[in-house]
Amino acid sequence: MEGSADGEGKTVAMMKVKAVEATPDSFKDFGQVIESSPDGENFGPRDAQLDLSRGTPRFYIMRLEGRPLKFSTITHHASVTQCLGSIGGHVWYLGVAKPSILDIGETKGGEGCNPVMSRCGHLYVPPAVDDVRVFRIMGPKFVKLNRGTWHAGPLFKTETMDFYNLELSNTNVVDHTTHNFKKENGVVFCIDD
Repeated sequence: MEGSADGEGKTVAMMKVKAVEATPDSFKDFGQVIESSPDGENFGPRDAQLDLSRGTPRFYIMRLEGRPLKFSTITHHASVTQCLGSIGGHVWYLGVAKPSILDIGETKGGEGCNPVMSRCGHLYVPPAVDDVRVFRIMGPKFVKLNRGTWHAGPLFKTETMDFYNLELSNTNVVDHTTHNFKKENGVVFCIDD
């Protein structure tokens, strides 16, 4: 971990995180890795287990620009699963942490963790710095994020990349909770690959 000062004179630690390959097993705590299957195969556990029940699904191609291999914010969506994949199967990266949404009536997130009320109306425990993982996704596959999985990215080495994205039509307006590691924890993550 390296340190530097931000524009306000506060010390910011640069934390290197090693990227690991996203596989169905390595990614299971955060969602699913969906790979190709034969045409005509019946629906089963290898297919994306979606929850799009709280609104109108939106499936679109998003063009992203200038997403280098570092991040200081991480986001979750409490009302929907989300699917992301690069068009063309290019290499990309995703920072993640396990979901930490609290059920109604739950008021403690564990020892030393204080719940926060999101502007979207649900309680959650902010993700811990040590709980952040980074995955490398490559080839003809996509990831399905479980409801509430914290995520940063997609991130990539090229200037631009196109991704398909499945979420709800209003996800980024009414269901977008962000934790700022730089502001709250004094940390910026750098992907080591």
